[in-house]
Amino acid sequence: MSVTVKRTTCNRDCPDACSILATVTSGRVTALAGDPEHPITRGSLCFRTGRFLERQYAPERLTQPLLRKAGALTPVSWEEALDFAAERLLKIRAESGPASIFHYRSGGSLGILKVLADHFFEQFGPVTIKRGDICSGAGDFAQLLDFGEEDSHHLEDLLNSRHILLWGKNAVVSSPHTLRVLRDARARGAEVVLIDPVHHKTANHVDQSHSIRPGGDFALAMAVGRTLFERGWVDPEAARYTDHLARFEALTRTKTVEAWCVEADVPVALAEDLARRLGLGKPTAILVGWGMGRRVNGAAIVRALDALATISGNIGIPGGGVSFYFKRRGAFDTGFVRGAEVAPRTLSEPLFGAEILAAQDPPIRAVWITAGNPVVMLPESLTVKAALSSRELVVVVDSVLTDTAELATLVLPTDTLLEADDLVGSYGHHYLGAVTPVVPPPAGVKSDLQILQELATRVGLSAAMAGDARQWKERILAPRLSPHGITLETLEQGYVRNPLAPPVLFADRKFPTPSGRVNLLQEAPATVPPLDPAWPLFLMSLSTEKAQASQGAVRSIGPLSCRVHPQAAPGFSAGERVDLVSPLGRIQVVLDFDEAQRLDVAIVPKGGELRRGTAPNALIRAQTTDHGEGGALYDERVRIERIAAPSTLANSKGLV
Repeated sequence: MSVTVKRTTCNRDCPDACSILATVTSGRVTALAGDPEHPITRGSLCFRTGRFLERQYAPERLTQPLLRKAGALTPVSWEEALDFAAERLLKIRAESGPASIFHYRSGGSLGILKVLADHFFEQFGPVTIKRGDICSGAGDFAQLLDFGEEDSHHLEDLLNSRHILLWGKNAVVSSPHTLRVLRDARARGAEVVLIDPVHHKTANHVDQSHSIRPGGDFALAMAVGRTLFERGWVDPEAARYTDHLARFEALTRTKTVEAWCVEADVPVALAEDLARRLGLGKPTAILVGWGMGRRVNGAAIVRALDALATISGNIGIPGGGVSFYFKRRGAFDTGFVRGAEVAPRTLSEPLFGAEILAAQDPPIRAVWITAGNPVVMLPESLTVKAALSSRELVVVVDSVLTDTAELATLVLPTDTLLEADDLVGSYGHHYLGAVTPVVPPPAGVKSDLQILQELATRVGLSAAMAGDARQWKERILAPRLSPHGITLETLEQGYVRNPLAPPVLFADRKFPTPSGRVNLLQEAPATVPPLDPAWPLFLMSLSTEKAQASQGAVRSIGPLSCRVHPQAAPGFSAGERVDLVSPLGRIQVVLDFDEAQRLDVAIVPKGGELRRGTAPNALIRAQTTDHGEGGALYDERVRIERIAAPSTLANSKGLV
């Protein structure tokens, strides 16, 4: 019996990008552990990755292509599968042009080589691609507009902070390894404050926790901003490195501090306290939760937080900054893919189903899906399902038969994170990692690159896709990292911090905006409608410690748990099975009472499975954020009802 320990890096959609030590016994992975030498992982893995072997060796793992014949997905050989895909793609391109083919790539894997799927379809067409971003579109837009760049200080710079504001950020779930940095910062005297409409475990790791009305973050930011101006706590140099300072001040003064706080449903004392921390108490860092951007006014919220950090003088100083994202692709050169610059058409990701159904001249005839499960991960799940079910050709590349794969014409089995050969950056820190296969994939499974290369030989693109994974990694890595003495071998030997990322962002207070200054927010967003008594709860479909979006470490087979304050469900009992209803439809849930929650929220796990009735996105209408075409996922209103009789389940749209 041979036993070895191999290092790789987690490539799933998580900011921590953990360094993994995999124990391989006689060709099978038998244990996973965090790399103790990695400065972020520091020897521990999250629950989701720690339990990944259950997914790696699950009986539902796909090991053979499936082709729909006579209405059923039927196992076929790779030769038949790829011949079929090539013939159909070529036929559709010849008849309707490449715009009739839609390549959709999501974040099921954040390996940088996934961009080669974009490269293939750009060479084959270019074809239709997505625009916007379901997760971070609003925040991306906001920070790029404000600063001309979207990045953060080194994560460890939080040790220089006197105050840290976790604004809408549940670090326990969304970036668990950041908790250690927060703990170390507190040990050095920093105070950590949490602001969130949902009560969660991160409250156990902070000095203060404050509840806020869902979507009230903009109003609270305005109250803090006005307080900064009124108290004279604005940086005296702010006018030198900002544009529109007077107009931002005027915006904060359109309401009194008291009125802003009423809108946010917080005490005036909180606005005063946060202003003091930002102004008198700096350096203060703001860590922006991604969920806040997933609202109708999401870009305005992030821009308001950018402005608070800027006018208080916390931009460009150690221990300061406003962190929404770490530039995970910044060390890699993928400029050979031109994206929207050359695409004949783009479709909005949050409006995926409706946009496919509405597309004309030409209509979308084929959809190729890479690293995604849009049926459950995008809003209006049944609209997405209807769109895909009515296409002539749908190809899904995945390792399991997801809700999306079940609709496909062709399903192509691909590798998992323990079999992948790739590179990753992180959107939660600046360390880079090599994704190294610790075991080969099962017989009958191919990597995405192998699939694309074998398809390329059938459609005349062999030269464009030539090169094995190692050669592509070196090509993508070398232009930016080789001048710093970093090679692929360097990454394979251990962790490397991105040398292109400065420890303190904007330390010279010069910004890559047209004017070279921060572009401050000038206008308020549209007012979010007040709660309708008929729909008294905001649906909060949130990530959990046990599931990576729809990639659960432990599969949910029963009704979802719905966490609410007891007074939010009068007449119902804890543990009771009920219907959670939105204007779009209904799903069954089990009530979980939690007196720590607000009366206006209903909290359910994100992801799930539509076929099992556990996909909250079946209840959420597809709408975009104010800017950036993000998904406005957290503005859906719901109510709790007794379980409906089967004959009443469908509404006028046929959604359940």
